[in-house]
Amino acid sequence: MWVHLRRRALDGLKFRRQHPVGVYVLDFYCAEATLAIEVDGETHIDRGDHDARRTRWLERQEIAVIRIPAEQVRVNLDVVLTFIASTARDRIRG
Repeated sequence: MWVHLRRRALDGLKFRRQHPVGVYVLDFYCAEATLAIEVDGETHIDRGDHDARRTRWLERQEIAVIRIPAEQVRVNLDVVLTFIASTARDRIRG
């Protein structure tokens, strides 16, 4: 997915990979939209409580979080990217 997010490749939006925020490291982050993208693979299966706490903490920092199952990235990448771009643009427009 990084290939499609880096260098403003997605709708001119700037994303950072492995971006630290507090004690957390976000998979992808768009500062302009204050939007975190978390790709949840198999390691997240038994981490629902932890992920929920993390999301709540980020939202208190006014960072919106999109959690995307890794399988969706593999099989529906175009749909995922369209959703990310749309969500980011909506947040920028406010």
